[in-house]
Amino acid sequence: MNSDSDLQIAGDILEVPHLLRAPREHPATVAEFVGLARSIAADRAQWEHLVEYDATTRWYHRLSTGPGYEVWLLSWVPGQGSGLHDHGPSSGVLTVLDGTLTERTERSTRALGAGAQRVFAPGYVHEVVNDTLEPAISLHVYFPGLTEMPMHTACARRTGAEPVDAVTA
Repeated sequence: MNSDSDLQIAGDILEVPHLLRAPREHPATVAEFVGLARSIAADRAQWEHLVEYDATTRWYHRLSTGPGYEVWLLSWVPGQGSGLHDHGPSSGVLTVLDGTLTERTERSTRALGAGAQRVFAPGYVHEVVNDTLEPAISLHVYFPGLTEMPMHTACARRTGAEPVDAVTA
């Protein structure tokens, strides 16, 4: 039986800097964009003081940008909704920060509470609405940055891939 451990054979990877990947300054994968949204959501001091509520229209604020992506903060008073839409060529991560939002698609309706995330591909058609009696706040990461938001009629067919639940709270 050989008693040599991997560490004895290969050496400590942490001692070989050229084998370590340098951390990326900006996200580049879907998982990294989900992680970016989670880290922003967890840092309330970064966004909470910026939130405003507008009874006449949804309020939104571009929180940050990076190469090929942008991050938006939105508030929703009771009854406000996005209308049925897609995001053109952009993929996205929707994260509910406070309150509850309802996402409607051709296939389903689901309530998204604080901490819930939805990941979607280009062409995914949905509507987001605040159906509750309390305001809600959401964070949206788009990659590439949002350049269009085509609106759809209620009878429009879904064209994009089904989103993935990243977190259900």
